[in-house]
Amino acid sequence: MKALRVPLAISLCGLGLIVSLAAQQGPKSDSSTTVARPRKPATGANTPAPEPDQPKIPSKFGKAKDSDLPEGVPTFRSDAITVTVDAAVIDNKGHFIPNIPKNYFRVLEDGVPQQVTGFSLGEAPMTIAMVVEFSAQFQQYYSYPWFQTLQAAYGFIETLKPEDYLAIVAYDLRTEMLSDFTTDRAQTADAMQRLRIPGFSESNLYDALVDTAQRMQDIEGRKAIVLIASGLDTFSKLTFDKARRALQDAGVPIYTVGLMQTQREMADAAGALGPIARLDFLQADNQMRTFANESGGMSFFPRFDGEFPAIFQSISQALRNNYVLSYNPSNQARDGKVRRIKVELINPENHEPMRVNDDKGKAIKYKIVAKTGYTAPREVE
Repeated sequence: MKALRVPLAISLCGLGLIVSLAAQQGPKSDSSTTVARPRKPATGANTPAPEPDQPKIPSKFGKAKDSDLPEGVPTFRSDAITVTVDAAVIDNKGHFIPNIPKNYFRVLEDGVPQQVTGFSLGEAPMTIAMVVEFSAQFQQYYSYPWFQTLQAAYGFIETLKPEDYLAIVAYDLRTEMLSDFTTDRAQTADAMQRLRIPGFSESNLYDALVDTAQRMQDIEGRKAIVLIASGLDTFSKLTFDKARRALQDAGVPIYTVGLMQTQREMADAAGALGPIARLDFLQADNQMRTFANESGGMSFFPRFDGEFPAIFQSISQALRNNYVLSYNPSNQARDGKVRRIKVELINPENHEPMRVNDDKGKAIKYKIVAKTGYTAPREVE
């Protein structure tokens, strides 16, 4: 800033010097005129009379009403609601099913079929926020959940491409962004070095998810949250219902990976888990499954660490390869209500569910990963 102020000061000083000299010399003029106003024309007998004001010519480019437009001319509203849905069709092995035509997709909003106006397919870089539970409740230093958490986090990072953006968020009693969105893997490695000794024994899952989703809701392109956690929440300010509604409004897909599945089953079989802890873990799994399904993501509960590579491959295929569907909903009311969305694959000839066959002609099971709803905008008062 100092390098900019010196020339500016010199310029102002030079300008003041010029004004001062001009004021001393004064304008060159005769005694019958002034500086501020031009000389008035002289009036006399030979002076022509001023021309009368001519009427204004009406413009043919004035604002036209809808009733003035000729028939057959389409009209458009600039405030029409447009909904975009990213849908991934995944087979029973977690592989993306490509080459499905547009007319095989049907989008229902509150049970009403919608006309799909936009359709595209492509592979694009991902913007991922990896949210990791790292509390002293389970991730004690050098414990098995500690190893499993780090193995899952490092394993997911290795599946990313150089052009993918990644942010790392850890939570216990509070949410902390260890590294912002970046393609620099050196920053990512520095952030992962901070996941060594947990600080607090609380797990604020709801607060961490909602805070991360709201930060990402305005990001364009393929984006998602990868949650690596036990699913338990012990101290969040938000309740489950409020967190659920906030995540639906944010519209960021959430892919959840549940930890300690085998250890829980072993402890339960040995009678060391207890009925209350068993119920808490079942509720935690259900919460993670609900967050994933309602946001358009997927949920995984691996029993073996060897399942991590296949899980991360499924997440990558679901995010990179998507069918992007857009439509203008038939219900254009701006009432701020939640609209339910369902994406289906149908046979356009008989409108029955589409059958997908493998290379041998055998029918295979598939599922469509897409968000289940959105919140309509409100009228601006």
